[in-house]
This record gives sequence, C-alpha cells and structure tokens, in this order.
Amino acid sequence: MLYLHDGHIREIGIDWRNLTGIIEDIVRIKEEGDCVHPLKPYLRFRDPANRIIAMPAFVGGSRPMSGIKWIASFPHNSRLGLPRAHNTIILNDPATGAPLAFFHSGLLNGLRTAAVSGVMLNAYMAARQPAQVRLGIIGWGPIGRLHLEMCADLLGEKLRQVSLYDLKGIDPGTVPASVRAITDIADDWRLVYRNSDVFATCTVSAERYIDEAPPVGALLLGVSLRDYKPESVAKVKAIVVDDWREVCRENTDVEQLHLRYGLQESDVRTLTDIVCRDGLADYAAEEPVYFNPMGLAIFDIGVAGYYWREAVRLGKGIRLEDAGIGRGQ
Repeated sequence: MLYLHDGHIREIGIDWRNLTGIIEDIVRIKEEGDCVHPLKPYLRFRDPANRIIAMPAFVGGSRPMSGIKWIASFPHNSRLGLPRAHNTIILNDPATGAPLAFFHSGLLNGLRTAAVSGVMLNAYMAARQPAQVRLGIIGWGPIGRLHLEMCADLLGEKLRQVSLYDLKGIDPGTVPASVRAITDIADDWRLVYRNSDVFATCTVSAERYIDEAPPVGALLLGVSLRDYKPESVAKVKAIVVDDWREVCRENTDVEQLHLRYGLQESDVRTLTDIVCRDGLADYAAEEPVYFNPMGLAIFDIGVAGYYWREAVRLGKGIRLEDAGIGRGQ
C-alpha cells in the first residue's frame, strides 16, 4: 500500500484540463449507472461547529476504483495554527478489497473541489460564449487560491479581470504572478460581487451575508454553500446541484430555498444534466446560473485513483509494509 501526501501530489503535478476531464468522465459513468455513493453521514460530538464526514464510493468505467474519504472540518483550528480541514482517503482494489493507498492530503480535497467548479465553468463558457470574463472570488484560503489557479488556466486569455476579497485581508504577494497585473483586491465583498461574470464563494462564513440579487447572466460558484441569504437568489431559475439528496440538508443555501421558498428537486438541474444533456441551453443568456456542489465521494475517489496510478507509474509515494497479509493474521 502507498502512502501519499501533499508533496507527492505536487511532484506528480496539477493539470486542470486533465482533472476537469476526469470529473466529466465520472459524471458520464454515473449517468450510465456504474457508480455507488451512499448518502454521507456527519459525525458530530461536543462542539457542534465541528464535523467529520464519511464518504464511501465506487466508480466504475474502464478504470474502476473504490474507497472512502474521511474528512474532518474544525473551523476553530486557525486559533491553534492548524488547517481547518484534515482530509484522508483510503483506496481499495474493487476486485479484492485490498487496500491500495492511503492519502493524507488537503491539497487533494482542494483539487477535487476546484475541478468540479471547472466542469461547471467549462459548460458555462460553452453555452454563453463570452468574449471576456471578470472573475471574482470571496475567501482567500486554500480553496479560493486553487479556484483562481483553475479559472486562470481554463479561461486563458479570456480572463480580463480578477477581483478578490477576504475578511482578513489579502497580501498581494500571494496572488499568482501570471494574473497579478489584472487583479484588484477589494475592501468590500459587494464590489467583487457586482462586477463579476464568474463569482466564487470560498469562505467558512458562519452567517449568510450576500443580500443582493446576482449580476445579470453571471455564473455563481457556491462552493462554500452557506453565503447567500435565500431572498437574494430566490428568483434564480438556473439552479444546478451535484446531487439533490446530498445538498438539500445541513443548512445549505439550497435547503434554505427549499424550506422558505418551496424549491423542489424538480426545479433544479444536476451536473449530470449539464454535462450529458446540455442543460444550460434551456436558459436565456441573461439568466444567472447558481451552482451548489455539496461534494460527491465519487469525484474524490476518482481523482485519488488517478493520482495513485500516476504515483505507481512514476515511483512516487512511500510504500507501507503489508504485515500479516496472506499469513492468516
């Protein structure tokens, strides 16, 4: 069994077009019925702000993989100088159940998250065909930074402007040099929101704060799921989720729309609708698109499977001894 961490992932490399392609392939495999991902349970104890989530999954297709993601989210960890989230994944051989790899990698979690947003971004660009894009990101933690890297790579020369905001402020030196000249660091989230064609919320906000209707035709990447007051997006027709059962719970923006405005599963589109059935074509160019991905284990296991295969091919990672296997122990 291989042990892999952030350093190994960076050594293998980050290719956003490849990662979004992996997510798109998994969406199609899911449409074919060759994926399994039970509703994920949340483990809470003592401080209700903390949670540990179990995410088992099987991904079929030509390169099947099974496993489980076990991710802890402790929002107050920053006070201790620790990351908010601790992400671990175990991969199992789908033919025998034998463990293949153990990942301890927050980077892997961020790559999956941004790659899923990248699939939605690609679909939006294909449907709307904008000549240029103004990108806005709220929250400058690891997820926000990876979203900027992903968007800059996928949009290329179409990226005209970047606007960033974080409650704690942003050091300009942390902005990638490739986009620093077109980046503005705002002192109010409203400035970012109002002037973005693609807008991503990558926060750990404890309270909803967005209280304005979206810009005309904008793509809203609701990555952190709890930033919009329900009334701000209640009139949006193009609401996209990865899975209704997963996202309509745990006090998400979608659940609030369901409880307060009667949003139903039949009112939303899924990522499968977008990728497999050109689902954005049904909406006028002026209609904002509001994407709410809760995060599906099939995407985590699929991306981890890719990095495990690359690690084996390139000789990366730390091999752990399979003590006792085959000896009746």
